[in-house]
Amino acid sequence: MSILAFAAVSYALLQSVSAGIAQTEATRLDTCIARIDENPEEAYEDALAWSFEGNRPGARQCVALSLIALGQEAEGAARLEELANATDGGTLEQRALYLTQAGNAWLVAGAAEAAIVTLTNALKIIPDDPNLLVDRATAHIMLEQWPEAISDLDAALQSSPGFGTAHHLRAEARLNKGDLDLALADVKAAMAAEPDNIDTLVLRGRVREAIRLSEVRIVPPQAE
Repeated sequence: MSILAFAAVSYALLQSVSAGIAQTEATRLDTCIARIDENPEEAYEDALAWSFEGNRPGARQCVALSLIALGQEAEGAARLEELANATDGGTLEQRALYLTQAGNAWLVAGAAEAAIVTLTNALKIIPDDPNLLVDRATAHIMLEQWPEAISDLDAALQSSPGFGTAHHLRAEARLNKGDLDLALADVKAAMAAEPDNIDTLVLRGRVREAIRLSEVRIVPPQAE
């Protein structure tokens, strides 16, 4: 066998071995993540032991997700961001996933500003993703940044028309901004998408009450 032929065979074998390792790692990650729902402490311990076996991005991801499930959202988010920026962070899609998970962890932690930064970085990889736009809009709403939230939700609905959550959140932002008729239109669209959503029913009541109060004409007392 020539040197070139031997190199070609060796490369093919290496690719096959690498693919097998990747599949094994992916299966182990799926198992670890499934365990988080059942027992996050056990999942954390397993992932930590897995990470000691060597360079294991999947293990580091599962450690971070376990920490989030255990109520340590900020620590988990920071670890996911670190993984997204690591040299072994994987494909752009994988890095976007880490950033998305980190952004949502920041939201749960109440760190809206950190969530905006992280989700903006994710959107640089996956522009116009409606779920990411809705997540970032949620952070803007937490900070009472109504125009920014509406801008993100406009983009989300352009990308995914009829997205119930986007309509609901835009109704919330418009209500707080004082655009009551537009808020009511969004509430109706949200209810059409998700008729049984209790939160939207409550929001509809708030919007209707705001409209009713805006129509009340207060007559000042007349001087005698």
